[in-house]
Amino acid sequence: MKQGLAAVLACLLAAPGAAQEGERHDCVIDPPVVIALASAVPGLLAEVTVARGDQVAAGQLVARLDATLERATRDLLRTRVASTAAIEAQTARVDFIESRQQRVRELFARGVATQETLDEIESAAIEARSILREVETEQAIAAQELARAEAAVKLREIRSPIEGIVQERTLSPGEYMHQESHVAVVVKLDPLHVEAFLPVELYGSIAVGDEATVLPAPPVEGAHAATVRVIDRVFDAASGTFGVRLELPNPEGALPGGHRCKVVFARPPSN
Repeated sequence: MKQGLAAVLACLLAAPGAAQEGERHDCVIDPPVVIALASAVPGLLAEVTVARGDQVAAGQLVARLDATLERATRDLLRTRVASTAAIEAQTARVDFIESRQQRVRELFARGVATQETLDEIESAAIEARSILREVETEQAIAAQELARAEAAVKLREIRSPIEGIVQERTLSPGEYMHQESHVAVVVKLDPLHVEAFLPVELYGSIAVGDEATVLPAPPVEGAHAATVRVIDRVFDAASGTFGVRLELPNPEGALPGGHRCKVVFARPPSN
């Protein structure tokens, strides 16, 4: 009798552990984004500010191509746009001619000034206003050219669009960067993607939003919570599986990407 009670007690104690572990499925931990940073224009690399393993922020400068000519053009246009001397001078001339025009009109109304004099001042006023509009247009065009020059300088700067880790640096200052080449590879490690392929018999037993536990393969340790984000709607007929993607938070960057793992669903799927 005592041996029977002991066996039952052992089963009860073991049951919770078995239920908690659930069925394990093979998976892979991958970075969600891997970017080979390239330049929009070819050129000679003047500066590379990162090395392999560096942490980079979104928008951080990674490399810069030589932009001596582009910066010189930009500085010239900045000077031209900043100068308003031509507009101020022509505005003063317009004001002067318009004041004379008003006086001549008054004299003409009293019969003192001739029609020819009035016509001359009217023509001079029209010409002065036309020149002022032309000068203002040239100033506006110079501002647009400056914007284009600023864009040309920025095109020679390579910035990381994401926060991540520099996985690889392929070029150094002094090397020529072609349009087909890249200067560095940046990977995003938070959050990570966990890719798993499950038997088609389990389709429908897992839903988007379900929780799961990810167990990385040695030497990485620990059990990490993840959430189902994608369930493929197309099966792989050859293997009889369907894909599931989970999102695994990794705020400290402690978990590496490109590592094998096991996944255990909080609501264990049943055949």
